[in-house]
Amino acid sequence: MGSGLTAAEVAERVAAGRTNAVQVRTSRTFGQIVRANVFTFFNGLLGTLLVAVIATGSWQNALFGFVILTNSGIGIFQEVRAKRTLDRLALLNVTHVRVVRDGVVQEVGIADVVQDDLVRIGSGDQVPADGPVLRSEGLELDESMLTGESDPVHKRPGDEVRSGAIVVAGEGDFTATSVGAETYAAKLAAEARRYQVTKSELVAGTTLLLRRISLILLVVGPLLLWAQFRSKDNHSWQEAVTGTVAGLVGMIPEGLVLLTSLAFMLAIITLARRQTLVQELPAVEGLARVDVVCLDKTGTLTSGEIVLDRLVPLSTDDRTEQALALAAVSDTPNATGRAITASYADTSLTALARVPFSSARKWQSVTTATDTWVLGAPEMVLIDTADPATADARAQADEIAAQGRRVLVLARGTAQDDDQLPGKLVPVTLVVLAERIRDDAAPTMRYFSEQGVALKVISGDNPRTVGAVAAAVGVPGVNGADDAVDARTLPEDLDELAAVLDGKSAFGRVSPQQKRAMVAALQRRGHVVAMTGDGVNDALALKDADIGVAMGNGSAATRAVAQLVLLDGQFRHLPDVVAEGRRVIANIERAASLFLVKNVYSLLLTVITATTMVAYPLAPIQLTLISNLTIGIPAFFLAIGPNKRRYVPGFLGRVLRFAVPVGVVTATCAFTGYWLVRVFDPGATVAEARTVTTVVVLVVSLWTLSIQARPFRLWKAGLVATMAVLAAVAVLVPAIGKGIFLLEVSPQRVLGGVAMGAVGIVLIEIVRWVAAHFRRTPTS
Repeated sequence: MGSGLTAAEVAERVAAGRTNAVQVRTSRTFGQIVRANVFTFFNGLLGTLLVAVIATGSWQNALFGFVILTNSGIGIFQEVRAKRTLDRLALLNVTHVRVVRDGVVQEVGIADVVQDDLVRIGSGDQVPADGPVLRSEGLELDESMLTGESDPVHKRPGDEVRSGAIVVAGEGDFTATSVGAETYAAKLAAEARRYQVTKSELVAGTTLLLRRISLILLVVGPLLLWAQFRSKDNHSWQEAVTGTVAGLVGMIPEGLVLLTSLAFMLAIITLARRQTLVQELPAVEGLARVDVVCLDKTGTLTSGEIVLDRLVPLSTDDRTEQALALAAVSDTPNATGRAITASYADTSLTALARVPFSSARKWQSVTTATDTWVLGAPEMVLIDTADPATADARAQADEIAAQGRRVLVLARGTAQDDDQLPGKLVPVTLVVLAERIRDDAAPTMRYFSEQGVALKVISGDNPRTVGAVAAAVGVPGVNGADDAVDARTLPEDLDELAAVLDGKSAFGRVSPQQKRAMVAALQRRGHVVAMTGDGVNDALALKDADIGVAMGNGSAATRAVAQLVLLDGQFRHLPDVVAEGRRVIANIERAASLFLVKNVYSLLLTVITATTMVAYPLAPIQLTLISNLTIGIPAFFLAIGPNKRRYVPGFLGRVLRFAVPVGVVTATCAFTGYWLVRVFDPGATVAEARTVTTVVVLVVSLWTLSIQARPFRLWKAGLVATMAVLAAVAVLVPAIGKGIFLLEVSPQRVLGGVAMGAVGIVLIEIVRWVAAHFRRTPTS
């Protein structure tokens, strides 16, 4: 054993910054979170209009400003909540390390390891840095977090160990030549840390609308402002500004952005109860759109544990199970020994001598009063292939190994007291081991297959093992170990790789870079890709995928870049996320139709107003009333209601096909009502004419709400009726109608508004019937 570094050498390296300390970022900083949610185009647009209307001194007309605070607050709250959860998870990885310094074994924090430290590792330890092995006594590492390969790797002096690997057997010493940010795991994590926003059709559609609307505002806004200042109906600059703000606010789908955030937020709360952490709001929708799920085998389909699959008898011996239980016992049991003793622990045999397992000989033995029992790799134990029984046992072992299973042999020989392999061994039984498949893997695979989602099992493990596991959990197109592809034979060209991915569903020996390439190849074919994983080797692919899903017990790097974290590591939660996402998409599409109707009729009213040089037909507070009762409040309840419709692309197109014709009808009837008041009652004020317009739009919009609430259920009918009653109260109660919403109510104005609203209802039904007729009529 070396004496390690001296105290002076350690101090020198600490002063030079050559320590194992590394800044692990689990998410965006608080400052980044606040900036991302506050400084948005949407908030800037509404904020400018809010300042303008506040300058007029009309507090009622500034109520729309609460949307800015609410929308930003929801986004900040959710991301901070996710950040805190991830930070707590990251603390679970903090460990202590044994190092040799000045010839003495010391325990230090993982960050206090310095370059060139002599590090001692044993069973159960996690390797804290990279470096060559100096001493190995049966040292075996589980490197699945780094490579995806679940088989333990034997390490001899001179072999390299990497940070993040777990010692599963033996012990040893290594020199920490690469520490901190220079380690293999840290470099992978650093590349994965670049923040990437989840793609969302809902958010993208809303953003596209905002951009188009902003261009329209650049043209219509100055024209409307000029017209309002020139209009004889406005007697002060405050009235002109108020009318302009009313027209512009009505054209912005501010409620849709807020509702989308609220719907995502409630979905996230629901999923949190099922141990699923959603780090980004749009991720709920994203997984609902996924049509390909790439699955890491180890830690996702399997638990990473080895279990005893079965025994294959080779000869008759009543002592087989007792001898197996005795032979598997070890002072430092590895994963194989634990798997066997979990099934066979009782024995009446007594051990007189033992030969411990070593990675060099690949067998261990126990001697009883009458026999020596050897447990180990068939090719190392069954050497005398000239013997028919031995040859037959080797053939059976090879056949089972070809199916992706790990095979050991238990053989019996004459009792001896040295550490040599007995000369004449009789094969007694083959011990077949397998990875423990998660109980939830097969049902989850079945769910995705039924939903038309393609499945790709991608692992760094042996291809035959990957194929066997994929077949066991029911991945379509994989019938056995032979159906898996060795990734070392895959083409580098993405188009050629995509062609292979279209035809195959299980891949082994896949490197971290190949996982990224596979995700990119699938995306190039137009697929929406989800990637699951738990190891550092999965981090880059998780970041590149449309939706990254990390296991809560996985590495900090994967949890940091994933949009979804299954906190309890249970794969069965994914169908819940898909169902929740589909419900959100279907319901928000319904609500979006209501919002865009308002945007369309507001735009048309703005154009008409600017052209005719009259005051804008609605005040901002009246638009707030209409929006809340016919869009905002009911849309919220519609958005959280049950909905099992599967995802169908084309959200924005369907919404516009409904909103444009209905919005045109609403605008036409609204301005007609306003114009008739000015024509038949020349002495009527702007407030009186706006009262009629408000009633018209309320009636037509409530009918539009009833269309979106179909097919009716009791709660939907109750929702529409409640909004109608509240609208009547807001208009007919003087303290509310006049005191808050600036309405000048009279029986004639209310009846006139209802009549014009009824005309609008008839026109909407005619337009919908014509549209449905053309959709049913085939084109030539």
